[in-house]
Amino acid sequence: MAEIAKKPVKIVETILRDAHQSLIATRMSTEQMLPIVDKLDKVGYHAVECWGGATFDASLRFLHEDPWDRLRKLRDGFKNTKLQMLFRGQNILGYRPYADDVVEYFVQKSVANGIDIIRIFDCLNDLRNLQTAVTATNKEKAHAQVALSYTLGDAYTLEYWTETAKKIEEMGADSICIKDMAGLLLPYAATELVGALKDTVKIPIELHTHYTSGVASMTYLKAVEAGVDVIDCAISPFALGTSQPATEVMVETFKGTPYDTGFDQKLLAEIADYFRPIRDECLDNGLLNPKNLGVNIKTLLYQVPGGMLSNLTSQLKEQHAEDKFYDVLEEVPRVRKDLGEPPLVTPSSQIVGTQAVFNVIMGERYKMVTKETKDILTGKYGATVKPFNPEVQKKCIGDAEVIHCRPADLIENELDKLEGEMAQYKQQDEDVLSYALFPQVATDFFKYRDAQKTGVDDTAADKKDGAYPV
Repeated sequence: MAEIAKKPVKIVETILRDAHQSLIATRMSTEQMLPIVDKLDKVGYHAVECWGGATFDASLRFLHEDPWDRLRKLRDGFKNTKLQMLFRGQNILGYRPYADDVVEYFVQKSVANGIDIIRIFDCLNDLRNLQTAVTATNKEKAHAQVALSYTLGDAYTLEYWTETAKKIEEMGADSICIKDMAGLLLPYAATELVGALKDTVKIPIELHTHYTSGVASMTYLKAVEAGVDVIDCAISPFALGTSQPATEVMVETFKGTPYDTGFDQKLLAEIADYFRPIRDECLDNGLLNPKNLGVNIKTLLYQVPGGMLSNLTSQLKEQHAEDKFYDVLEEVPRVRKDLGEPPLVTPSSQIVGTQAVFNVIMGERYKMVTKETKDILTGKYGATVKPFNPEVQKKCIGDAEVIHCRPADLIENELDKLEGEMAQYKQQDEDVLSYALFPQVATDFFKYRDAQKTGVDDTAADKKDGAYPV
């Protein structure tokens, strides 16, 4: 292993995106964010993650806010700090692959409205699903970060991670993020993984994890000692549990060492004081479930992300089958193996979890098969790291044609068509992208927006609630 240069660790603050997505179903409003922007801007963060992931859907669907407007207001407020977003590769921020022209236009508009760093990931780590977004980000002269969706399994050897990292560097990424969405990366494994990646690529390495399994702060400590360049943290009122390690704790941990961030704890305390009443309000109104704040060791046993656990619970409750919870947890790894052992992250986590629920409730495996399970087995999400179980594939899709190309190669350019469909509501160029991602939800929002001007509300907005784990 090469000699590790000891230098201050950089921190990305997640309070405006992943922290509230992980703990309160992405319900923090722009109005709640703006008063603290000035102080956040003075900390010296490497970046503030504030957009993408589920924020786009939640803004339109539940908060009746224009996500583009939020981004512009945040950009106006942050004078010194880079803004970062999370981007699901060819799926953008939606749940299906989009044509290249939509991906390119979304990247262009994200950067034009204020994004500096785009973290791009794919739920199968199929790099073909990332290339269009990376190339588009390079073209817009923004920072293209590619995330490795971290998971465990026979296929996920150190060689797999280093070989994938090499390809990511070659495809034009400016940095790599180890995206540990379920808190599976243990401290000494982090030493090994970060060391191997630093020996393999020249671009910076960032580590993103969740506190779900209780090891995340120790993992960060070992990763920083192994030479990781950036870690993702959340200001303490919205840290821990299914969120990230607390910013102030990591800052204090490295104080007086070669990794010292130089951040002002008094300033961080003022920021925490601002968010604490918001957290308390969320606890009082039930938006923040205390269960999401504890350690869930089942995460390590079943490799199930925290958000996926809560989805499984609610699905079983709907079916009056809560007594089958442990049966479903044991079925999850089996379904995952049948489907080519994908990492469990949106949308693969929901697909595997829902299929496991059906397998247990029906009393026969794959008696009822979801459309999404069929889509994975026909190659519509891309290539998995291991082959599918041929018997399961045959039972689920019969003789249906399986595609082996990049899924988006089969999608014709769709921007003009989408533009035509929503032309009557268009008030800004970005509206077509909101519509492309969430046609019904965006249409309801456009009607709501029009109603605010006319005073007539004829919306049928989808009030169905739900969490958005990524």
